[in-house]
Amino acid sequence: MTIPEADRELIVARRLRAAGCVFAEDEARLLVAAAGTRPVADVETEPDADADALESMVADRVAGRPLEQILGWAEFAGRRIVVEPGVFVPRRRTELVLGQASAALVDDAAPVDEGDGPATRSPAVLELCCGAAAVATVLAAEHPGLDLWATDLDPAAVHCARRNLDGRGTVVRGDLFDGLPPSLRGRFRVIAANAPYVPTGAISSLPPEARLHESSLALDGGADGLDLHRRIAAEVGEWLAPGGTLVLETSERQAPDTQEALVAAGLRARVVRDDEIDGTVVVAVAR
Repeated sequence: MTIPEADRELIVARRLRAAGCVFAEDEARLLVAAAGTRPVADVETEPDADADALESMVADRVAGRPLEQILGWAEFAGRRIVVEPGVFVPRRRTELVLGQASAALVDDAAPVDEGDGPATRSPAVLELCCGAAAVATVLAAEHPGLDLWATDLDPAAVHCARRNLDGRGTVVRGDLFDGLPPSLRGRFRVIAANAPYVPTGAISSLPPEARLHESSLALDGGADGLDLHRRIAAEVGEWLAPGGTLVLETSERQAPDTQEALVAAGLRARVVRDDEIDGTVVVAVAR
C-alpha cells in the first residue's frame, strides 16, 4: 500500500527530529518531494523507487550529510544552486557578498578609459574560491553581458561551478589567481571572494555537516583563519582595474584584521555588516 505524502512527511520528520535536525518538518517536506521527482519510466518499472530513494536520503541526512548535498541544490538569493557531494554549501550570509558586488557593478557602470578611448569590452568580474559559484551564478543572471570568471582549487567545486554557470562564464582550477590568463591583470571591475577563514584549530568544533562533508580546502584559513585573506590582499591590486572593488567575506571578529591587511596593501577598505543574515564583508577599492 502506498503511504500518503503527508504521512511520509510526518514519519520522516520524526526520524530527523530524533537525529537532532532543528528544522525537521521543513527538511522532511523537501526530502519527500525530492524522492517523488523521478522519470515516468522509473515509476512504471520500479513502483517502490521513490520509497527506496527516500529511505536512502533520510539515512544520509540522519548520518549528518548536509541537506543541500542530498537534494542536489541549495537556495541562494532566491535561486537554486547545484551542490554536489563534498562541495561547500553556499550560506545565506554570503548573500552580503553578492549584494555588495552587485552594488559595485551598478555604481561602476560607466566604461573605463583604457588609453585608447572608452573601453568596449564587457566588465570583467571574478569570483575567487568560488565553490559552487553561487555569487557568480546570480551575478550572471542579474547583470547579463559580464565577462565572468571563477576559480577554485578543489576539482569537485570546479565541476559544480561549471554546471551552475552553464556557459555564462569561465571556471578555472587554480590557487587564487593561478590559472587566470595574464591578459586579465588590471581588468577586473569586481572581485568577490568567500575565501576560507576558519582557524585550523577551530575546524574540529564545526558542525559535522561542514567538518565531515565539505572539503577542508573550503574551510581551513590557517592558524588565525586569515592566511588566504593576507594572500589576497598582497595579490589583488595587480588584478583589479583602477577603482575596481574587492568584496571579501570575513567574520565580525576577524573583520578589523582583514581590513588592516587590505589597507596595508594600498586599498581603501571598509567593513559592512548585516546582522539579519549574520554576514560580514570587507569592501576594498583600488586607488
